[in-house]
Amino acid sequence: MRQACTFAMLALFSCAAPASVALNGTRVIYLSDSKDVSLQVDNVGTTSVVLQNWIDDGNADAKPATIKVPFLLSPLISRVDPGKGQRLRLIYTGNNLPIDRESLFWLNVQEVPAKDDNNRVQLVLRNRIKLFYRPASLQGSANDTIKVLTWSTQDSNLLANNPTPYYVSFAYLSVNGKKLEGAMIAPRSTQVFTLPGHAGSKVSGSFVNDYGAIIPFEAFVK
Repeated sequence: MRQACTFAMLALFSCAAPASVALNGTRVIYLSDSKDVSLQVDNVGTTSVVLQNWIDDGNADAKPATIKVPFLLSPLISRVDPGKGQRLRLIYTGNNLPIDRESLFWLNVQEVPAKDDNNRVQLVLRNRIKLFYRPASLQGSANDTIKVLTWSTQDSNLLANNPTPYYVSFAYLSVNGKKLEGAMIAPRSTQVFTLPGHAGSKVSGSFVNDYGAIIPFEAFVK
């Protein structure tokens, strides 16, 4: 989750606790044969919030007004009172995305607390989750992709080859008990990881499946 807090005259102000916005899911999967897809957003806090929603194509710093993606999202702005919710609706409008693999976008839900009358600095919180556009004709299961990844070494690098049409998202990844940097492997591609010392024979970690569950795994390096 991407968060931002701007402080002005810190000595005179204190940060107010923000209202909590909960998304009903850690990812959105849009099957190509779906008319639309929705995501429930709930205000579980104690104050009203304004939600600003948009989709980006991978540049987290791009301004929403400048982004062009093949989706309609509604509503773009809404007020959600405590204990209430808002359903976001996504509609695919394009026809030029690859049909032999998934495409990745990002759904942003930014929470702006209601105006504070006590001169406290407000926190603006931004949730940014993955949006996968998935052609319905793809073979196999995204949840089984981890089983067919192949791991090998080259010089001081570890190579992970993904021959499938699905993305693989890691929650944690390590070799020799040391964490590797890198959280995702794109479809039909090879991801290079810098090894933390001498290469081991086993990779361990966990990945995130379609349902948002974190599943542990182990694999041998060839």
